[in-house]
Amino acid sequence: MRSRAYGVGVPLVTLSLGMLMALASLPTPVSGQPQGQKKALPTKVRSVTMATGLWHPWSLAFLPNGDMLMTERNGKVRLMRDGKLDPEPIGGVPPVHSVRLSGLMEVLLDPRFAENHRLYLTYTKDVAKDQVATTLARGRLDGHQLVDVKDILVCDSWAGDGGSGSRLAWGRDGMLFMTTGASNGNAAQEPGSLRGKVLRLRDDGTAAPGNPFEGRPGYRPEIYTMGHRNSLGLALNPVTGDLWNNENGPYGGDEINVLKPGANYGWPKVSFGREYSGPKIPNFGEGMTQPIVFWAPSIAPSGMAFYTGDRFRGWKNNVLVGAMLGGAAQGYPHLERIIFDENWDETGRQSLLTDLRQRIRDVRQGPDGLVYVLTDEENGALIRLEPVE
Repeated sequence: MRSRAYGVGVPLVTLSLGMLMALASLPTPVSGQPQGQKKALPTKVRSVTMATGLWHPWSLAFLPNGDMLMTERNGKVRLMRDGKLDPEPIGGVPPVHSVRLSGLMEVLLDPRFAENHRLYLTYTKDVAKDQVATTLARGRLDGHQLVDVKDILVCDSWAGDGGSGSRLAWGRDGMLFMTTGASNGNAAQEPGSLRGKVLRLRDDGTAAPGNPFEGRPGYRPEIYTMGHRNSLGLALNPVTGDLWNNENGPYGGDEINVLKPGANYGWPKVSFGREYSGPKIPNFGEGMTQPIVFWAPSIAPSGMAFYTGDRFRGWKNNVLVGAMLGGAAQGYPHLERIIFDENWDETGRQSLLTDLRQRIRDVRQGPDGLVYVLTDEENGALIRLEPVE
């Protein structure tokens, strides 16, 4: 693939919660962005393809020496060494249930990886006949092999292949946060279920101390927040220290949430989307926390990162979100850049990589301050983005 430069394309149909409220206050229906909202400042980027031939890659992690680990949904962990894709997958990965959108998902390094070589994986596990469970495993990277691999948390099981998305992130407090999905049914609202939640854990997979439902009868102690549909992005806000997640809605209603301990984000009781069969879902419920950003129609967000580097002018603390849909009738998958002011109110958006027409599954800032993305295709790619001055 050749390097390409891309300009600005701000979706007019994607609305944040603040934008919806602004529209609601206007006397007549309005299309597009409300008056007074600034568009994203133009930024051109060049894409450089670093590797191809990845089978639906899902997650990317940078090793201390600059090499990279990538997961493929069919259960392989791949290594980029000295800028080249190693043809042999990493050994020792546990068997995964790789059907439709289920399979091997996140890879995350231990904060002390340079000392202990530990890493964490999330994956879909077969647990019984026609039953699968979202699972957290921990192992140690020894050369080209994972060793001492152990499942340290197995969520409650269900029959099916959807709603198993799981991301990981370290909090400022050193605890491990894990998202779990629950596309269908009421599991996201059930306090005795780990599905449809964000969990706060020790590094051994047990419930972290001080969790909001600790000691409360009927509640799993691992739960940090609840009411999530299928969370495919999780990132630490470098300014506030809050964890943000993004999640796929049903038919519309994709969203970004600021996670607060004990908060309920509504699914399936409230959503800014519709049921697949057509009926509208209420978008407000007593005791439910509203998103900071949402999309209607959907963009199918996956992967999320706060940009903290200096290589892209004007991007400091912008949020980058991979989009697996276009978000409009004639749109294409893309990388979405969302700009916030000092109060974390959204002020603009920019669509990047639309010409690729490939689903963006993950986005990460590299140690060099550049941006790296994975495309979710049968011939998926690792792509580096560079600024065009």
